[in-house]
Amino acid sequence: MSDLTSQYLGLKLKSPLVASACPVTESVSNIRELEDAGIGAVVLPSLFEEQLELESRALDEDLWRGSESFPESQSVLPDLHTYNLGPDGYLNLINDAKEAVDIPVIASLNGVSPGGWAEYARLMEEAGADAIELNIYSIATEPAQSAVEVEKGYVDLVRQVTRIVRIPIAVKLSQFFSAPANIAMRLGEAGAGGVVLFNRFYQPDFDIETLEVVPRLTLSHSDELLLRLHWTAILYGHVHSDLAITGGVHNATDVVKCMMAGARVAMMASALLHKGIPHAAYVLADLRRWLDEHEYDSIQQMCGSMSRRSAPDPTAFERGNYMRVLSSYTFRSDAFHR
Repeated sequence: MSDLTSQYLGLKLKSPLVASACPVTESVSNIRELEDAGIGAVVLPSLFEEQLELESRALDEDLWRGSESFPESQSVLPDLHTYNLGPDGYLNLINDAKEAVDIPVIASLNGVSPGGWAEYARLMEEAGADAIELNIYSIATEPAQSAVEVEKGYVDLVRQVTRIVRIPIAVKLSQFFSAPANIAMRLGEAGAGGVVLFNRFYQPDFDIETLEVVPRLTLSHSDELLLRLHWTAILYGHVHSDLAITGGVHNATDVVKCMMAGARVAMMASALLHKGIPHAAYVLADLRRWLDEHEYDSIQQMCGSMSRRSAPDPTAFERGNYMRVLSSYTFRSDAFHR
């Protein structure tokens, strides 16, 4: 039987399938069930920077100042008092999860500025987290803010946190960097043990009847995996940090592709939300079956086998492939006259 064990952030995992940060991982009972299904590790839902600020009450006072004069303003303010249990409840979740399961428990911090991140990273370490995923959600909306400043903020944050804690740190990156290879390398130099590709930023929609901007959440599909495979294959062998893929992992084939691109782990969220926790066991059974059929002794054997570094024709990851894709489609005018 093929060996599914993997290494990520210096942690030994019984499988390369990791439950990504999502509502599925917000309870100890679910985390136990995920372990029983064969999941290698869990990433807890993110603790948001806004929650840390509310903890100190400073942001809370600023947000609500004047709300009595403008009652409608209350409808656009997020209710962060109970989201994800709050900072103290989050630390309790880490502690309780660590006592309940043997698989690694990875905490997650979501924000844009150093602020209290370093301090809460330390508290997460004390609560028993095996690693921390920094989910840096920075939206550069000011024209005066340059890409250099945005990237420096990422690197400075990682450097600050890694000076405080001894457990591994991973950074969940956006797909919108102009030079992903460079920022991934710099984050590794700053101390990041892992790079997660890519964050799925949920974009607002327009209600054209009420003229309102409304939140919209759409679960991922396997087609979203392509961009992640592309950049993982490019980064493999060029950065020292472990690579992880999240977004578009739904089945065993997706996991195989992630490993071949060079990822250490494939992170799953939408498939678990859509099909339930038992789906993880089916995926891993299919994965083991595929490995046996193709005579792989372990999942590690295929790691990076289809990366840019290993490809006979590296241009497949460059502009030439873009041109080939365009020319591969044959336009059929008769299709519109049926």
